Amino acid sequence: MRSDLFSPDRAETQSPGMTLQNSKMLKVGLNGEVLVRQGTMVAYQGQMEFAALGSGGIAGFLKQTFTGEGVPMMRVTGRGDLFLADNAADVFTIDLETGDGLTINGRNVLAFEPTLRWDIHRVQGAGYLSNAGYYNCVFSGHGRIAITCKGSPVVLNVDQPTYADPQAAVCWSASLQTGFHRADQLNLHTFLGRTTGEAFTMSFAGRGFVVVQPCEELPAGAVAGTGSGNAGGQNNDGLGGVIGGFLGGGR
Repeated sequence: MRSDLFSPDRAETQSPGMTLQNSKMLKVGLNGEVLVRQGTMVAYQGQMEFAALGSGGIAGFLKQTFTGEGVPMMRVTGRGDLFLADNAADVFTIDLETGDGLTINGRNVLAFEPTLRWDIHRVQGAGYLSNAGYYNCVFSGHGRIAITCKGSPVVLNVDQPTYADPQAAVCWSASLQTGFHRADQLNLHTFLGRTTGEAFTMSFAGRGFVVVQPCEELPAGAVAGTGSGNAGGQNNDGLGGVIGGFLGGGR
């Protein structure tokens, strides 16, 4: 049988651990466990068990109650090769070292190693001002995370006041101070329904970086986010759906 489909660059990679199979798919050479967003498994080989994470514990219950959302996460254990993808979004891996801190929009979390500490944090500034979410995942410790981006992102160096659409911001340095900034000015045109379509933007201050994708996610409630863990973090912003099942996953 002959076809370009069977070219060597489409063959399964042989690297252990969490690696890119291609730009749209993550391969996890599993020998133990990994935490994964539910609904992202596209194939696996070997012996694996999939366990959904509940909101477990009082902390999980409170965070789920305040956000009203849940982000389904699952723990995958076993030995073999696991393949993950999310609607053909681009996949990137990030290695955190001790002392690093990263805040991620919950909808962009694909998978992460259980050696990382994680938690849910609320963005400072404007809890009710728009229907974007206000909770994101904060990761610290040592380990690898896989994230998704819809399209090729830009990495902005925050060395001056920086703003991004809350549905386009993928992740940022946990050390940054975040808030919300009104982009539309309140005037007669606003009350007549003539707006720019950019009512609020997220603001970032300090020293660090922000990753922005060329796509605005649907508002919270239309798409689930993610959720929880046991890590320390700093004040960060949100995404609509960063909790629920994720919360039960803290180790």
